[in-house]
Amino acid sequence: MFQNKLEIAGRTFRSRLMIGTGKFPSNTVMKNALEASGAEIITVALRRVDINNPEDNILSHIDTDKYLLLPNTSGARDAEEAVRLSRLARAAGCEPWVKLEVTPDPNYLLPDPVETYKAAEILVKDGFNVLPYINADPVLAKRLEDIGTVTVMPLGAPIGSNKGLKTVENIKIIIEQSQIPVVVDAGIGKISHACEAFELGADAVLVNTAIATAEDPVKMAKAFGLAVEAVCTAISAGQPAEQDKASASSPLTGFLRD
Repeated sequence: MFQNKLEIAGRTFRSRLMIGTGKFPSNTVMKNALEASGAEIITVALRRVDINNPEDNILSHIDTDKYLLLPNTSGARDAEEAVRLSRLARAAGCEPWVKLEVTPDPNYLLPDPVETYKAAEILVKDGFNVLPYINADPVLAKRLEDIGTVTVMPLGAPIGSNKGLKTVENIKIIIEQSQIPVVVDAGIGKISHACEAFELGADAVLVNTAIATAEDPVKMAKAFGLAVEAVCTAISAGQPAEQDKASASSPLTGFLRD
């Protein structure tokens, strides 16, 4: 049965919503949005921060006792760059968790499957908990699982596009075949998109642009948090299956003269 709690690499999280930290109008707004969302896993682009400096403007707004800080390798163009960034983060004291992103394509920011696999293989051997961002490719997802990544993170649509889940059929296959959590990432622009991901069977979603660029990011973060909690509670309650024919809610006998 679907559980409300999320488990990744032996660690349990109450929320199935992950939040990115880019595009917020200010760090104060970002901090308030994180708190309003109820999320516990926060991803930060390594190239945006000085990981060695606890007074860094972004890091100083993230309580690492409260959140799992998940460094990501956004901007890495190949496996070598992604591995180097990950190792630098760990050397600076970060936990050995990394959201692996290898996106050489500057126009659509689509992940490179070959370089992602190469980097994942190295980082898993290095002892990292690797959460790879990938195209919704069921074959690649299974291969990554086989080498020991702790999740797979298929995209719904290109990063920041807010287009929703354009890869539904492949995400279904990934979920069907996966023995590790499937986190739908990128493209989620509305609450309904997040709910759709969970109703497909996803274990978690990662949202950034839809929250950070909303007119009121804090309110939108709260809305996503509530929506994720609601849809996960509904799924765990056992939603009834669809029926092809009508089924009366009240008995059809005993009506008027019967």
